[in-house]
Amino acid sequence: MESTIWTEKYRPSDFSEVKGQEEIVKRVHAFVRQENMPHLLFSGPAGVGKTSLSLVIAKQMFGENWRQNFLELNASDERGIDVVRHKVKDFARTRAMGDVPFKIIYLDECDALTKEAQQALRRTMENYTATTRFILSCNYSSKIIDPIQSRCAVFRFRPLAKEYVIHIIDRIAKSENLDIDTKAKEALYQISGGDCRRMENILQSCAALEKKITEALVFSLASVAKPEELKQALELALKNKFVEARNKLLDIMLNYGLSGLDVIRQIQKEVWNLNIDGRKKVLLIDKCGEIEFRMVEGADEFIQLEALLSQFVLAGM
Repeated sequence: MESTIWTEKYRPSDFSEVKGQEEIVKRVHAFVRQENMPHLLFSGPAGVGKTSLSLVIAKQMFGENWRQNFLELNASDERGIDVVRHKVKDFARTRAMGDVPFKIIYLDECDALTKEAQQALRRTMENYTATTRFILSCNYSSKIIDPIQSRCAVFRFRPLAKEYVIHIIDRIAKSENLDIDTKAKEALYQISGGDCRRMENILQSCAALEKKITEALVFSLASVAKPEELKQALELALKNKFVEARNKLLDIMLNYGLSGLDVIRQIQKEVWNLNIDGRKKVLLIDKCGEIEFRMVEGADEFIQLEALLSQFVLAGM
């Protein structure tokens, strides 16, 4: 189950605390200063600040009354048209408390709404513009119907850059009295891929065991193999040492508890770090995609991984 204690604890309460999305924050802050804003559509990967920025907007705009004027719903839990007809409409038809003339409804993961529910939402956004503003959050804006997109100011979030992830790690380490070495910080960033929520959850799991966070602890709790170990297995295959490469890969899977799909995704990243020419790298990436497809379709993962290692052997010959 996803741990959310730290995620809530370190959630920003001011615009200056939202990191990595400066241009978006600047534009949204201007709306809040005017106490007026259009409907907003936040699009981007998980864990980059969409929900956090929405809460900051509500807190800055409504002050102490923000909970009475802010409704948060997760559309992936309640995907149907009924949630729009009842919960959203009941909240939207009442006036806001305080000086701001509208309430805010935040719909998270709204790309999970059915097309019918999105059409109903479009009408609701149209009818209650005087009393309500919507903030819609999604991972893929292409799954939101055009009539809704045309009614919103669209903001596209990007994964957090390394410097911002390290900054957040340092802030947490200082607050929680943790000793995190440089390699552990690099590992946290590498595993999270710019997803701050994933980074915080892994770090919280590590802190529950030890106050000194090391690279080995991070990789073991994240169920991710060390890149150097995986690279060694691939280099053995390139040197025509198939049996040694296979044994090394199986040891990695057992030690870190990885599935075949987990290994494929990591191999795909490590291919680019191998000392072979670019054409062979591209062909091996193509093979990674083919093997992943076979696994998803139900093929035996060990046989497929052996097949992939055989391609590395042929590439090295």
